[in-house]
Amino acid sequence: MIDYTTHSPFTDPGPSAGWLDGVGPDLAELRRAASGLVFHFWGNGDITDHGFPAERRAEVDLRYAADMFARLHELNPAPLDRERAPTERIVGCCRDFTLLFVSMARHHGIPARSRVGFAGYLAPGWYLDHVVAEVWDGGRWRLVEPQFPEGCGVDVMDVPRDGFLVGADAWRACRSGAIDPGRFVVSPDMAEPSLRGLTQVRHDLVQDLASLNKHEMVLWDLWGALRDVPELSEEEAEAADELAASLAAASAPDLTAEVARAAFETSAYRVTPVITSMSPTAQLPLEVVLR
Repeated sequence: MIDYTTHSPFTDPGPSAGWLDGVGPDLAELRRAASGLVFHFWGNGDITDHGFPAERRAEVDLRYAADMFARLHELNPAPLDRERAPTERIVGCCRDFTLLFVSMARHHGIPARSRVGFAGYLAPGWYLDHVVAEVWDGGRWRLVEPQFPEGCGVDVMDVPRDGFLVGADAWRACRSGAIDPGRFVVSPDMAEPSLRGLTQVRHDLVQDLASLNKHEMVLWDLWGALRDVPELSEEEAEAADELAASLAAASAPDLTAEVARAAFETSAYRVTPVITSMSPTAQLPLEVVLR
């Protein structure tokens, strides 16, 4: 079994662990706190229009919760559940809202994990690349939306499975013809072929597999079978078919984790000690040695 109550190297708050005692363990309280800790690096326009110096864009490449909480403490050492000015939040993306929520939940012994996939509730007609949390409530795994507030179109404490499609469900929906792959994008305004359609869906499928194995990667990371290409090969698509089918068939919560672990152990999907990160701030591939 994969133990989702314990930290991964990515969710471990490190020296800031004591700071997390002040918020939670109520899940709604943790979700509200997490939603106020990150300022999205492009979802609100240019960050410099909101009082951020341009050099703070580099915070989007933070990958470890320990570094994120340390930076948040530098910006404002007040309790984590206190309201923060925008510039007192770290600059990041959906992955970071979720990582911090999962870190706080695991700190309190709550089984929690990140799920990578596509939200159908953020832009009419589109499924947007997104990351949410999944928590075990004693009877089932429940999707929680850490980034957006109540009233965003879904129950943020229990997002319906047809509103957020995890990687395997999105891939199978595309391949079966149930949903047009062209509706799956990072953003409708981004025309790069690698950021939309089957290429992006397969990217999220592998990213979600890593998350199920407690490797909560930065969304622009590449390793092993993940490549920055505009179109998938037939071999890559067929391998993704097999992976998505195996994950979708594992309906029991413990079985999902075990199937994910087995798939992750293959050379094509296992996260390597050194990865490539396509940083949106550096505008070039960066070699990253993971801790």
